[in-house]
Amino acid sequence: MNILAHAYLSNRNPDLLAGNFLGDFVKGDPAHPRHGLTPGEINGIWLHRAIDSFTDSHPNVAAVRDILHPRCHKYAGPAVDIFFDHFLAANFTDLTGESLPEFVRFFYETLQQNDTHFPGSAQRMLSAMVQYDWVPHYATIAGIDRSLKGVSRRTAFPSGLDTAIEDLEQYYDEIGGHFRQYWPQLSAEASRVRASFSTE
Repeated sequence: MNILAHAYLSNRNPDLLAGNFLGDFVKGDPAHPRHGLTPGEINGIWLHRAIDSFTDSHPNVAAVRDILHPRCHKYAGPAVDIFFDHFLAANFTDLTGESLPEFVRFFYETLQQNDTHFPGSAQRMLSAMVQYDWVPHYATIAGIDRSLKGVSRRTAFPSGLDTAIEDLEQYYDEIGGHFRQYWPQLSAEASRVRASFSTE
């Protein structure tokens, strides 16, 4: 769910970026020939999984899940991902030194140049993401609300995501504080994982 974070932490490497985007669509061993991925894309999937594992076990993420659990229950995790992408988008230049619109343009164009072998589900998501320009809207409360409602429509069970924006607004400073503690630690972990690829 944290599309922007995964994209940025790919460090502008096109293969890592493509693989990181595919992380939620490729199951099992990404190196299996049936997936038809390049070595760099395979590393991108491993990076995606490392980011997810670090995030799932991080105490600041757990603290926000606790805030959201009364409303979202088992969907509190996806809500945290979306909320944290909001804080990244809203503070993108301060956190990264880059322009959000320029980075998003690079992100979209890179994926579109490499999507011919993506699974159909990933191609459809990419098409919708570009057509409706999802990522810049993460910087606004209204954009996050639309994203939450969109995910809510696709859940198999009632998720609470359709009204989760109320928790973001009520606990905005607290959730933002947890993000600010988490982000530099996640960035360092992603850098460590990327460095491990160059030594293999």
